Amino acid sequence: MLVLLPVADGMIAQTIQLALAPVFVLVALGNILSTLANRLGRVVDRSRELQQRHGATQGMEHDLVVREIRTLDRRITLIGSAMRLLVLAGLAIGVTVMLLFVQEFLGLQLNLPVAGTFIVAIGLLMWALVLFLRETQEATKALRIPEEYLEKEREL
Repeated sequence: MLVLLPVADGMIAQTIQLALAPVFVLVALGNILSTLANRLGRVVDRSRELQQRHGATQGMEHDLVVREIRTLDRRITLIGSAMRLLVLAGLAIGVTVMLLFVQEFLGLQLNLPVAGTFIVAIGLLMWALVLFLRETQEATKALRIPEEYLEKEREL
């Protein structure tokens, strides 16, 4: 039989204060997810454009199209993986907040699980950020301006 312990108002306020830090992380996750979703949309649009050009190209131009499609495919994979990790991090943050309130209302000692889920969330966030960094490096590498356009031999 489940027995709820009386909870003082001050204790609830303290629990809400404890839950604020994970909630701020949740807001950050949402912002990063939004950024990744925008990047994914642009990459998908570009890949569709190149797929339409694929059959109409030959020789060097075709090779450039295929090379860019391969780069976009890697970027799509990295963004998708980062987004999955961020969603999992968000779920771990939700579990953290839920455990904080369960701990308070049921009078259980859940400090270890609370800390564990928060650590898992931060670990997933960090992993997602590493994938985001790799994706931006792929994008930067693909967007290098050819040397002939830079005309570095000229003094301007």
